[in-house]
Amino acid sequence: MGLGGCIILIASGAILTFATDWHMKGVNLDLVGVILMAVGLIGVSTFSSIARRRRVVVPPTTSVIDEDPNRRRDGYGGGYGV
Repeated sequence: MGLGGCIILIASGAILTFATDWHMKGVNLDLVGVILMAVGLIGVSTFSSIARRRRVVVPPTTSVIDEDPNRRRDGYGGGYGV
């Protein structure tokens, strides 16, 4: 579940909790809405912590060495007519 799914959970939970006055026998819609909002908030916090870990960039420790000493620096490696 991505960030969009978490936001949808929070929005639908808020709608069930604050914007409806339905009464179903055996189901407390206010509690269901609060649970959906809590799950959405947990999802957002988990998603943001995982996304923060992915953004860490480690610089390479080895340098790139050109193994062909005869190659010209302008990118032209020779060929026909040289």
